Amino acid sequence: MDFGKILKELRTEKQLSQQQLARLLNISQSAIAKWELGKTEPTASAIVSVALFFDVSCDYLLGIKDEFDNKIK
Repeated sequence: MDFGKILKELRTEKQLSQQQLARLLNISQSAIAKWELGKTEPTASAIVSVALFFDVSCDYLLGIKDEFDNKIK
């Protein structure tokens, strides 16, 4: 899975709109939309903010490890 798909999955699990998440993270709604569509990539600091908000690892957000902290092949 890529960052955009993972972000959308986490966001919808929390029943947040893109606009709500953007407000909570202090970023634009268009940035969230572009990340979810794979049109742009987030900065390192944005990845950290998203990881902290959803209480997941950056490796999970980037598709390097699964939710159980196992490396994805």
